[in-house]
Amino acid sequence: MSHHLPHTRIPAPCIVNTGIIVNKLDMRRLLSDLGRVRYIYTQEGLQSEGEGDVMEVFVNPQRSTVVANCALYLNLDSFDYLELKQSPQQQTYFDLFQEHMCLRLIPLSTPLQERKERNLNFKAIEAMMEQVFSAKWDAEIDDDGSDSF
Repeated sequence: MSHHLPHTRIPAPCIVNTGIIVNKLDMRRLLSDLGRVRYIYTQEGLQSEGEGDVMEVFVNPQRSTVVANCALYLNLDSFDYLELKQSPQQQTYFDLFQEHMCLRLIPLSTPLQERKERNLNFKAIEAMMEQVFSAKWDAEIDDDGSDSF
């Protein structure tokens, strides 16, 4: 006689503004949108803080998390879990935990603001490149015209 358990499917977690995240892919999705942050690093009573830009979020057991020169390179293998919290002013922040250490990331902008800024930077570069190509073509036309004499 064979006993089969019914195929019950456990729904994926739904986390809204607060909660604990252990899945590295979910952690990466959340942190990859960060731009400029205020960070507070706490380890066994010692604290260091500052501001910087999240440059890269990755998962690699061979590499370190590095915070230096106003840049953050976050290796999620450096942390056991991420706790998503809200301040009394309803601002979201992220606590990355590993044993007796916590790296708190307080966003100084929203993902929407970051996307708009990236888009503006792209458009500015695109306009500048158009001017460079136009000037180059004008110079080539001028050079071609002077060869006929």
